[in-house]
Order: sequence, then structure tokens, then C-alpha cells
Amino acid sequence: MPISAPTHSPRVLLWLVAIGFFMQTLDGTIVNTALPSMARNLGESPLRMQMVVVAYALTMAALIPASGWLSDRFGTQRVFFGAIVLFTLGSAACAASTQLDQLVAARVLQGAGGAMLLPVGRLTVLRAIPREKFLDAMSFVAIPGLIGPLIGPTLGGWIVETLSWHWIFLINLPVGIIGALATLRWMPNLRGSDLQRFDLSGYLLLTGSMLAISISMDGLSSLGLRQVTVLVLLLGGLAALAAYWLHALKHPAPLFSPRLFEMQSFRVGLLGNLFARIGSSAMPYLIPLTMQLSMGYSPAQAGMLMLPVAMASMVMKRSTTRIIKRFGYRKVLAGNTLLLGALMASFALMSPEQPLWLRVLQMACFGAVNSMQFTAMNTVTLKDLDAARASSGNGMLSMVQMLSMSLGVTVAAALLALFQGWFGTPDPREALNAFRATFACIGLITAWTAWIFWQLSDETGKPATPAHDAGEPS
Repeated sequence: MPISAPTHSPRVLLWLVAIGFFMQTLDGTIVNTALPSMARNLGESPLRMQMVVVAYALTMAALIPASGWLSDRFGTQRVFFGAIVLFTLGSAACAASTQLDQLVAARVLQGAGGAMLLPVGRLTVLRAIPREKFLDAMSFVAIPGLIGPLIGPTLGGWIVETLSWHWIFLINLPVGIIGALATLRWMPNLRGSDLQRFDLSGYLLLTGSMLAISISMDGLSSLGLRQVTVLVLLLGGLAALAAYWLHALKHPAPLFSPRLFEMQSFRVGLLGNLFARIGSSAMPYLIPLTMQLSMGYSPAQAGMLMLPVAMASMVMKRSTTRIIKRFGYRKVLAGNTLLLGALMASFALMSPEQPLWLRVLQMACFGAVNSMQFTAMNTVTLKDLDAARASSGNGMLSMVQMLSMSLGVTVAAALLALFQGWFGTPDPREALNAFRATFACIGLITAWTAWIFWQLSDETGKPATPAHDAGEPS
């Protein structure tokens, strides 16, 4: 519970948080479009560039658990300002990279800053805006945040063809400077009233578990690890996760309290977020690669074809709240997840001979359904959190989002490598069948998640009060 209240305009605060969302979404969408060009410049295979995306998302997932405690300890303004500065410095380091290892290391630095932007900004709005206005506030924040995906792919493709991929990181610098100055002027420095000692042991167990599991999943397809090493990492990660749960049960102030899972809406929403986002995170990685490597599109053309996704997502944001209030979370999430999985699997039917209007329609439908999915499952996860558990629950949701982004790209890359081996097509330009099989599997994984959301209770499905939208930026 905050011990101070914001003294500045709530509208300005929402725009400021949207700047942080904008920086993240712009960076992510530009990178996905530019991966093939990066690979050529760095002398790498374009199908082994997933670590550029995974390193960023995994770093964010590992550091997000500390964001709530840092905000409570130092205040939201100071942490948000430091996050923007670190993100901007990381962007500069990415632009200066000349080798893949250097680029991955710079993405880790960039992810360290990005880890604080999303959760701290969302936590500030959660604390500063009255609960009855929270859903509308986060919907407002989400729309400016969607400008990044709207211009990112097209801008990234144009920059790659006109200048070089280095400039996709350099454009973050002026945005970062403006955001840092605005933070000092308008961000309220809210703190928690009951600051506890940081659970360092639990943090090490949890982050160690995430890192071990993620690296084990990427070990065979990208890192070239031996099977026994992958197995040891996987078992070690699962053991660390179990150890954390036992630790949290007896610790007086754990990093994430097991009491959070007493709320059915949070329990189901978090689990659904974890698995549904694997597919949603795999698609922005797979689609630009497929278009450029197997369908003959240039970076600019591939970027332009991602515009319908972002535009349909923005249009859908305002309608999602009304649809949820009319039909309830249970029906919306279960039905929308099945539809989303089917749309993802439909990308397996792509071919270079299909007309452009069909591709645009397919992209727009995916963007609209994906947007509703993000808003609905974020909202149902956070809506029942009281003030005392807002920081912890918000941090756990943000961590799961970034972990799922990392796992989504890792799973997509692993499936792509597997199907390439089956079809015997090492040349990515002849690997359309491998991409098609990967899309089909990703769609099935996502559709299965509908069963998780169907476990929501009828009371959760039809809330009596407005729900909380997490303001998904991607």
C-alpha cells in the first residue's frame, strides 16, 4: 500500500508509462524483422539468431522478480528512471556490437533495464489510479504502447535496407532521453508501506530454475550442448523450482507468497498466461523469418505485412472490455484461445502464390484475436489482487510474461531445427515445409491452453465490478 499519493496529472502519468511500453515494443518488433540481416552481417545462420531475442527476454524474466521490492525500497520514480537509463545504454551497446556474442551480451544489458520498465510502470498505475478507473486507464496506456508494433516492423525493414541494422537500436536513444527527463518531472515516487527484507535465497532459487530450464530447452538447437548436459540442466531447474516452493512455504516474507495462489482467478490466469504466451511469442519470431527466408520477401516488405497485426490489435483493444463484461472471462478466454490456436496453425497454409489480400486478412485476424487474448488473460490474473499483494502479484505476472516470451522463441527454434532435420532441408530458403510444421505445432500448443481457462469459476467469469487490465504492450 503506498505511503504517498501522486501529485501530478494522472493523464500525464499514463502517457509517461506508455513511453516505457513504447520503448520495449518498438525494440522487440524491429529486432524480429532484422534478424536475417543481422545474421548476414555477423556471419551467422539466420536460424541460429534466436539468442538475440531469448537473451533479452530471459534477462527480463530473471530480474523482474526484484522489481517490486526495488520499487517499494527506492520508489517508483527512481527505479523507472534507472530502468530507462540502463535500457538506453544497452541499446547503444547493441549498435556498437560487431560479433554475435557481443550483441547477445548487450541485449542482456538492455534487458536489465527493460525488466523494470513494464512492471514498475504498471505498478505505478495500479497504485496511483482508483480501482474503478484502472481498466480504462490501462486500456489507454496500451494504445500508445501499441505504436511500437505498428511502426516497428516497417521502420525496421526500411532501416535495414536503407542504412544498417545498427540503427534499429540507435533510434532508442532519443526516446530514452525524453523518457528519462519526463520521469524526473512527472513520475510520482510511490513506495510500499510494509517493506520486507529481500528474499535473496528464494530469488536465487527461482531465477536459477528459470535459467536452467530455458538453457536446457535451447541447448540442442542453438548452443550445441550434449544431451546429457541438457538433461542435467532440465532436472536441476525443476529441482530448484521445487526447492523454491518449499522455501516459500516456510519463509516469513517470500519473494512470491504461495498465498497468491489461493485466488482462483490469479492461479488460473497465471498458468494460462504461461502456456498461451508461448505461441503468441513464437509468432513474431517465426513470421518475419518465414517471409524473408522461404517466401522471397524483402525486410521492408515483411515489415509492411506486419502492419495489419498491430493495427487490428489497436482497434480491438477498445472492444475487448465490452466483450468481457457481456460474455464473462471464462467463455471469452476459452473460446478466444481455441480461435487463436487455429489462426496460428493457419499460417502453415501460407505459400508464395497466394494473393496479397489473403495475407493481409490473415494478419489482421491474428492481430485482433491475439490482442483480446492478452487483455483478457492479463485482466483476469490481476483483477482480484488487494493492495497488500499488488506488488508481488504484478511482479510474478510480468516475470511469467517474459519467461513465456523466451520459451516461445526457444520452442519455435527447437521445432524448426527438428523439422529441418526431418525434411532434410538445411537451406532456409528451401525450408518452407519445416516452417509450416512449426506453425501447426505452435497452434496446437496454444489451443490446448483453452482447457486451463475453462477452469475459471462462473463468479470469476462474470465480475460484478470492472476488472483490471494489465495493459499488454505487445
